[in-house]
Amino acid sequence: MLLKLAWRNTWRNKRRSIITLAAIVFATVMAIAMRGIQLGTYTLNIRSVVELFSGYLQIQDKRFLDNPSLASSFVVDKNITGALKTTKGALAYAPRIYADGLISFKDNSRGVAIFGVEPEREKDVTTFIKNINSGRFFISDSSNQIVVGEQLLKNLDANIGDEIVLLAQCYDGTLGNQKYKVVGTVKLGVQELESSVIFMGLKSAQSLLSMGSRVSVVAVKTNGLTHLAEINRSLSAKIENANLNVLSWNKINPELEQAIQLDNVSGILFLGILIVIVAFGILNTVLMSVVERFREFGVVLAIGMPQLSLTYLVYIETFIITVIGLIVGNILGCIANYYLIVYPITFGGEIKKLYEIYHFLPQLKSTLNPSIFISVSFLILIISVLSCLYPAYKVYKLEALKGIRHT
Repeated sequence: MLLKLAWRNTWRNKRRSIITLAAIVFATVMAIAMRGIQLGTYTLNIRSVVELFSGYLQIQDKRFLDNPSLASSFVVDKNITGALKTTKGALAYAPRIYADGLISFKDNSRGVAIFGVEPEREKDVTTFIKNINSGRFFISDSSNQIVVGEQLLKNLDANIGDEIVLLAQCYDGTLGNQKYKVVGTVKLGVQELESSVIFMGLKSAQSLLSMGSRVSVVAVKTNGLTHLAEINRSLSAKIENANLNVLSWNKINPELEQAIQLDNVSGILFLGILIVIVAFGILNTVLMSVVERFREFGVVLAIGMPQLSLTYLVYIETFIITVIGLIVGNILGCIANYYLIVYPITFGGEIKKLYEIYHFLPQLKSTLNPSIFISVSFLILIISVLSCLYPAYKVYKLEALKGIRHT
């Protein structure tokens, strides 16, 4: 009976119910779309960064994160390769060398970051090899060919095909130097890297730095971000070397994680403001509906209807409007998010430059993560219930005689 009464009461004043319904739908769509864009863009940028170069996971010496020197290198033995091959979700891996050096061409010299890589393995782990701006990438990891950042080549006033001299401190403390031929330039979208990065073959780097078969890190590609923690734990358990760590992308790139957390706070604040506005709208509508029916409530109380039943009636009416609004809002929110997945928003001009400063892609992309729909719906439902507390309290305290006399 209460459900039937609540349904009829909801549509007695259609204009007011529709306005409230529209507010709930609007809030639901906006909240779902906003959170979808936030989380979708975060995932997009994380994947872009880790797939560009760092990898989802890295195997490092425990000292390397705080002191990334050649002394914090290690040998990739059968235990490590076996663990990588048998860990579910670890799709590919690539050993690397990181070092600092000095590059010279004629009278120009620059400090550089040296990365020794295996091209064939890197193709399966990262995408930076595809970012060749001019020339080509070296094929063999033991050749005397290198690829440099586009801006670095300009700073050296050199051209593709020129020979440069590279100097670096070796693993044993001596100074290594060698001539290399520039065969290509790479464009990574980060000015600092493009003006200082050098890619060379892994074996060539080991020879230059007198490292033998030692490497600085092993980058690992996984099947995505969803099960990254499980893959990390599994891989860590299989590696028997106590001096090695398996680190996730957020430990390797803490600046990216901090930037995402900062942006997420602003998004949650905006979502909170939106929810509060909707809460006041629901409160106003329910309170008006209750006050207008004081006389009616007084009559039904006088003929014996329990006070608690009237209170339940108010909650059921609000619940009906909220549920209808959430259903419609979720459907429209799903459509909006799907559209932004297929057709992401891409920025240009000054906004693009601003995004690149923080190493973000100048693009907004959404996601259909079910947790967004569940959390937003649950939050709005709770807010709706809380908004009914005061009107329900007024009904609960209403006396039959005062209700009948109310005008």
